[in-house]
Amino acid sequence: MRNIDINSVDTLPRDILALGSDYPYDTLLEAHHHRRAQFLYAPNGVMKVKTEDGQWIVLPYSGVWIPAEKVHQVLMLGSCTYSLYIEPNKIPRHSEYCEVLQVSPLLHQLLLSANELPLLYDLGGRDSALLTLLCHELAQAKPLPYFTPLPQHALLDELCTEFMSQPNIRTTPEMWAEKLNKSLRTFTRLFHKETGLSFRDWRQKACLMYALTALKKGDSVTEVALELGYENPSAFSAMFNKEMGYSPKLFLKQLKEF
Repeated sequence: MRNIDINSVDTLPRDILALGSDYPYDTLLEAHHHRRAQFLYAPNGVMKVKTEDGQWIVLPYSGVWIPAEKVHQVLMLGSCTYSLYIEPNKIPRHSEYCEVLQVSPLLHQLLLSANELPLLYDLGGRDSALLTLLCHELAQAKPLPYFTPLPQHALLDELCTEFMSQPNIRTTPEMWAEKLNKSLRTFTRLFHKETGLSFRDWRQKACLMYALTALKKGDSVTEVALELGYENPSAFSAMFNKEMGYSPKLFLKQLKEF
């Protein structure tokens, strides 16, 4: 079912509703929430999902699990999505946070098939069985580590949020310690306590998330490398390959194949 607002059908007597939406490229869905839990999948695009907990990048053949009532913002870098909206007492996953999940070939086909079902599908037949299997596949889906945490500390959160909009690998913990009027040692402890990561590991994750989005938008490897402050594309490619397990060029090739 395409381009139906969940709010207009949320009260229908079905535990699972499968809805699809079409979005212009670079659409930003401002912060909002749903009564039901949601699994959001864009097979041919990249999505950037942000909550108070942090930021997730959702690549082709992965989707994002969004718990019920979780306030979230989504940047769409693709043309179409497939969503499941599931009653809170019927959810197959119980995380309090968003999760990026790997979408297997079977789960992919189930999501596409679910989108063709009538909203008031037969509760005792094939349609219901398809959605039950889909939930089993969601329960077994592998979480992916495409997440950059955000701190709760107000001033540190401001620095992190600003950095993620235009990250630079040359930014140092000393710079931020000075901005927060803290010693390097105190800042280092605070940053790890708030994010669970060292500053350098967090900085690298933020740079990688930015790179994935920029490459999807059409920026060249050289442009992204320079934007992030790398001296040359080779240094950027080495970081990308270490984190992702393949090169930026292969990433771009894979995007074209999806």
